[in-house]
Amino acid sequence: MSSPRYALYYAPAADSALWRFGSAVLGYDALTGDEPAFLVPAGCDPAEWPELTAEPRRYGFHATLKAPFELAQGRSEEQLRAFTRNQAAAMETVTLAGLSVSALGRFVALTPAEPSEALQRLAFALVQAFEPFRAPLSEADKARRLKSPLTPAQHAYLEAYGYPYVGDGFRFHMTLTGSLPPERVEPVRQALDRAHAQAVPPGPVPIDRIALYRQDDRALRFRLIDSYRLG
Repeated sequence: MSSPRYALYYAPAADSALWRFGSAVLGYDALTGDEPAFLVPAGCDPAEWPELTAEPRRYGFHATLKAPFELAQGRSEEQLRAFTRNQAAAMETVTLAGLSVSALGRFVALTPAEPSEALQRLAFALVQAFEPFRAPLSEADKARRLKSPLTPAQHAYLEAYGYPYVGDGFRFHMTLTGSLPPERVEPVRQALDRAHAQAVPPGPVPIDRIALYRQDDRALRFRLIDSYRLG
């Protein structure tokens, strides 16, 4: 059995339309551990939808702020919870103009409708603040990351923070599918765009909390174990 991993994510309030939408698309509620009926977008095959969403279902609906990590030696979950609570209290909510359904390479995700420098700063501040809690990457994890082509800056971020897509390489996204066949990306994006418009009221989206997720073993799914309001 591997050591637990933790991650700092943005997850909307559990009673929000956005949380219900994302959890239903993935067929997994990371807070309760339940498996709600899939929200299969019109025009998509219900039989293949579980496979198309299998990879993001492991992590639960979220946007990464600090990628999964094992705890550094001498650190405990209780300390991590307390630090997260204090860190959240010292940060201010960032309000996005809205979310758009976008294709990022071969997967589909919700992304900010407009760029937000405040969100970029918040995310990098969290990455840096929680470094004392992160155990060094294992050689296996590092090798897995290096399978993807990385820029020199991303290599440097990987060495410094255990994850290459931080700082100016960070892109806020809430993943809705796994990797799709190239010819399926745009049809699925359009179908999810319509489903999102029907399920979630348009308008600003407050990034107003830090969610702490835990994965007890790498064969298991992540669970949302606590959520801390900013400010």
